[in-house]
Amino acid sequence: MMKFIDPDHPFYRPLWVRLLIVISCSAWTAVEFYNGENTWGMIFLAVSTYTACVLIIFFKPKTETIEEAKPDDPT
Repeated sequence: MMKFIDPDHPFYRPLWVRLLIVISCSAWTAVEFYNGENTWGMIFLAVSTYTACVLIIFFKPKTETIEEAKPDDPT
């Protein structure tokens, strides 16, 4: 399955980045509907819904396993 947004990318880890993307898409949806552009409004409504689902509702960050580095020097 092709992903339009890769939620595993480190860019999407902070909550404020994900919220900003969803809010921006939603605001642009409102602009399109306000200007009477129903087709573009519906397109951006779908985009806003998709981003909200992928980045907010179903977002599960991968837990990275960090191996502790063992010192080479035994002292």
